[in-house]
Amino acid sequence: QVQLVESGGGLVQAGGSLRLSCAASGRTFSTYLMGWFRQTPGKEREFVAAVRWSISNTYYTDSVKGRFTVSRDSAKNTVYLQMNSLKPEDTAVYYCAATNRPSLARNDYVYWGQGTQVTVSS
Repeated sequence: QVQLVESGGGLVQAGGSLRLSCAASGRTFSTYLMGWFRQTPGKEREFVAAVRWSISNTYYTDSVKGRFTVSRDSAKNTVYLQMNSLKPEDTAVYYCAATNRPSLARNDYVYWGQGTQVTVSS
């Protein structure tokens, strides 16, 4: 089992920045990828970014490339999502998730955090 706890969401104006954190505990040694997903009402949860737990390779969906940065601190068992140049369309609940597979597909992520709300005002 892996437990994930997100923090860092909030309200920010367009163009602003936020940093989300995801603290992992439990059997983290089996984790291959840590991902960030987001969801808005009436829509499916979508992939945002991911980082390999062991060697820090990163992956992004096209809409956030150049604005968001995903990173991890192995010593703290924490993954971060630095979000810059935020847009109103980034408004969503953001979830941290973990998988032991080399996959960016939502259904391959077994462990999920509780989510944190990010609201970007125009």
